[in-house]
Amino acid sequence: MVSSSRRPAAPAAAMKQAPLRLTRRGRFVFFGVPLILLAALILSLAGFLNAPAKAADSSGGLTLTPTVTVTVQPGESLWTIAGTVAPDRDPRDVVADIVQLNNLGAARVLPGQQLYIPAK
Repeated sequence: MVSSSRRPAAPAAAMKQAPLRLTRRGRFVFFGVPLILLAALILSLAGFLNAPAKAADSSGGLTLTPTVTVTVQPGESLWTIAGTVAPDRDPRDVVADIVQLNNLGAARVLPGQQLYIPAK
């Protein structure tokens, strides 16, 4: 006698799979990473759309700033130069113009340095 230890074949409906369960890390990967990428894309587009406009469409729209060249003497600062070249203007505005015109990183100058001063 041969005993068969086979089980009867189960119907397909009985072979139900367990529902998909996401762990905390899986939820982060599934929801968090796309949200982070979407936020980065939105911030990039916002920065692009809020960028400053072009200075001019053509060179005809540009105007030259009349300037005077000044050599910094020992003991002089931008404040004293601004007071000398434009006594009728606010020295803070003149210093800001000099810094911008000469592309200075700071408001420091050295003796012998050549500066362009706006002649307004």
